[in-house]
Amino acid sequence: MRLRRSATLLLVLLTTVGAPVGAMAVFTLDRDLSVGTVRLSTDPGHSGALDIYVPLVDWGVRFDAVRLPVRLSLDLRSLNRTAVAEVARGRDPDVEALREEAEEAIGDYIRLLLAFAAASALALGLLMALALRGRAAPLRLTLPVALAGVLGSCLAIMLLLPPRGAIEDPEYYANGPDIPVALRAIDQAAGTAETISQELNAQLVGLARLIAAPAERGPSAELPHLTLASDLHNNLLALPTLERAVRRGPLFFAGDLTSSGSPFELALTRRVAGIGDPFVFVTGNHDSDILARRLAAAGAIVLSQRGRLLPNGRRGEIVVDVDGLRVAGYSDPFERRSGNGYRNRGSEATEQQKRAFAAWLRPLLGRIDVVMTHAPALTELAVEELKADPPARPLAILTGHTHLASLRTSENLVELNGGTVGGGGTGNLEKNQPFGLAVLVRARSRAFVPLLADTVQIDAGTGAAKAERARLDLGG
Repeated sequence: MRLRRSATLLLVLLTTVGAPVGAMAVFTLDRDLSVGTVRLSTDPGHSGALDIYVPLVDWGVRFDAVRLPVRLSLDLRSLNRTAVAEVARGRDPDVEALREEAEEAIGDYIRLLLAFAAASALALGLLMALALRGRAAPLRLTLPVALAGVLGSCLAIMLLLPPRGAIEDPEYYANGPDIPVALRAIDQAAGTAETISQELNAQLVGLARLIAAPAERGPSAELPHLTLASDLHNNLLALPTLERAVRRGPLFFAGDLTSSGSPFELALTRRVAGIGDPFVFVTGNHDSDILARRLAAAGAIVLSQRGRLLPNGRRGEIVVDVDGLRVAGYSDPFERRSGNGYRNRGSEATEQQKRAFAAWLRPLLGRIDVVMTHAPALTELAVEELKADPPARPLAILTGHTHLASLRTSENLVELNGGTVGGGGTGNLEKNQPFGLAVLVRARSRAFVPLLADTVQIDAGTGAAKAERARLDLGG
């Protein structure tokens, strides 16, 4: 009799306590915050944590701030486009106000969860007590046990579920390929929560500027083309857009893939070598010798005035074949060096450097279709010579550096700059620079005959995208 009574009371208690666990697993609440709509939920059976997750880009951050074995989750379900646009224009978000909104939402969720869990526990506990009532377990014994289970469960939720202490030491997680990689590297490289917070804010502002994809306008599918991009400046959030824009065909990247070319950044840009078929690269003043070697080892075509950089570190031919095009490249004179700590070596081309570029280009005329370098200022003397004495065959000069899209033509000469594919990078977000790239379409023939130039830009403030197409008249 005593064993049966104990088993009955235990069953009533387990049923009563189990009901709140089930309630936590199914109960959700959507709340509108100034930044958008969040969904609050709990997931029992895990190490206690506060999770903030953004399905839009598939990444999250987890804090060890919950003492109950439950994950309290805030999922961003939709964005307030007005708020996003304000951030994208350079307005700093009111972090304290947002924190207060989030705390209020969590408080409301826990209060409603308590009511739902108490009702569920009380209902199931009473139901089980009534079902098992008898000589071994009269209601005078089972009802107090059920009530005790309800009270204990609610006290545990009330006292142990709300996040406590400092919200620090974040753990980043995700299934997506971009931001999580950046944040893991940041977490390894930076020791303070302030540094991580600054980087995270920069990435989120970059996300705000990439909410809208560029217009789905591109070159004719029947014609060969190349995509020109430059000046990513380590803004990983632009990579998915770049991948969608390139789709197929070669990607010519005219420098400034990184901010300094340091080893910290190399892990973040490894993915870019797989964009384009193939990925063709010259260094900019924010790239480094180590970056160039790493890209060459990853399969990229890395060009310089001394020839293509091979995976073994040696130099190959100066003129390489890329999708039927004869291509040469000139690395930036201010490329950073690992030997002096990746320091800034300047960016303004000198007259001597302009003369050196022109002297390098002269013997290549007639042997190349495309030449790529980072800074258009470096090509000024050579362009003056080409306008005065036009080349016998069309030549395209591809550049970057200025962060401004441009297209200029003269007899048998095209000068094309796609702007900045990274919006100037996370370090220049306050300048509100548009994201941009360019596409050069050519005739399907053995000779290089450029036909069209498309420029695509995304406004950093509004997210509006536009694409412009220019027919190339190389007759002068």
